[in-house]
Amino acid sequence: MIRFTPTENSNPQIGDILLSEPFLNDPYFGRKAVLLCENNESGSFGLVLNNIIDVEITEIISDFPDPKVKVSLGGPVSRSNLFFLHTSPDLVGGQKILDGLFLGGDFEELKSRVSKGEEIKYRLFIGYSGWSEDQLKDEIKTRSWFVTKTSTDIIMDCSEQNEKFWKTLIKDMGEGFSHIADAPIDPTLN
Repeated sequence: MIRFTPTENSNPQIGDILLSEPFLNDPYFGRKAVLLCENNESGSFGLVLNNIIDVEITEIISDFPDPKVKVSLGGPVSRSNLFFLHTSPDLVGGQKILDGLFLGGDFEELKSRVSKGEEIKYRLFIGYSGWSEDQLKDEIKTRSWFVTKTSTDIIMDCSEQNEKFWKTLIKDMGEGFSHIADAPIDPTLN
């Protein structure tokens, strides 16, 4: 079955990926993939996975031990705060999002482990994406988001950036979705 729009009755869960519908004209969310990290009656919280920005981590944290790490814009809220995902179940204070994927925790411990060369995958984000009570539910009803799942490995992989990442995740939803990934940003160009 070929799909043209997101379903209006998805019920996103923590760990799901929200993929914007292809023609969403929004500077923060157009052709973006958002990892849903919290979703309850008070609202929702997520991190945009495919908005890697051109900024050196040392401009944000002068003593970060890996000066080559990429930084993503997690969303338009609290852009003066740093958030992080990681794969270490024993990092103090981390919140489980998926099997093998955690949000936050003791940042000084993360820096220490990185400086020691420990095998830990992590991603850094400036800001986050937030929805007030029922706002995400309303956006789902207006068909603004596809809701899907993906693996921790894909979430932690920064090699496919920005729109290409979104296209890959749309195509991974099944053969009925590949035409959406190939749609032009401006539908009048079709």
